[in-house]
Amino acid sequence: MFIAPLCSGSSANSTFIGNRDNGILIDVGCSYRKLREYLSLYETELSAIRAVLITHEHVDHVKGLLQFTKHNDTPVFASAGTCCAILEKELVYNPERLFTADRITEIEIDYDIKAFDTPHDSVQSAGFTVTLPNDYKVAYITDLGEITAQVKEATLGADFAFIESNYDPELLRNNTKYPVFTKDRIRSKFGHLSNPDSADYIQKLVENGATRIMLAHLSRENNTPQTAFTHTKDALTAAGMKYNYDYTLDIANVQTTGEYIAV
Repeated sequence: MFIAPLCSGSSANSTFIGNRDNGILIDVGCSYRKLREYLSLYETELSAIRAVLITHEHVDHVKGLLQFTKHNDTPVFASAGTCCAILEKELVYNPERLFTADRITEIEIDYDIKAFDTPHDSVQSAGFTVTLPNDYKVAYITDLGEITAQVKEATLGADFAFIESNYDPELLRNNTKYPVFTKDRIRSKFGHLSNPDSADYIQKLVENGATRIMLAHLSRENNTPQTAFTHTKDALTAAGMKYNYDYTLDIANVQTTGEYIAV
């Protein structure tokens, strides 16, 4: 079993969880052609995808969804609100294969998948937890402005956390290309997690048993991989947690080169 971030960032987001024979895909933010190209690096075909989970309807999470559903009969799951947005925007080729998240249990795969609401400026964004057959629990936490009680309830106790670390507050503040209202949106409770926000919650995740952390959805304009990595590592070190002993820390690449986390 492995977790493979196929693409991650401001432009496109998609992650595969499973093995070469079967698994799930969270978001289809890259093009259909790129999706096939990325999966081939893991010797995995599109036919291995048993279900697609969509966090929300923003283009960096659904860009390739229409073409994917045109060529594949794979069921797609999302929150009720996101399903409505997907249908309104005609983002799926076969609407009859779009289902609300409460029907995830109907897919033919031995994973325990649960959805939880996240605060974001979309219709009804969601995160997911995926418990694999070996009881290994993955928390997928991205596109949210704050860590709510519901997010905590769903994700504390996970073994692996794929979590947003979107922006550095100083880089965002000094970004002269962004208007004030865009900065305010990003910093709001319905925007994105900053590096400090993410690090604060990662500390709680590690305290509750998480041993593998992957920082994701980094802004290309307002963050850098090194900035996010250093901030998180320094924060956990200050809390008494040892890097590569109490936890591992990785960054999801903008485009995969074949890297993955074995679980």
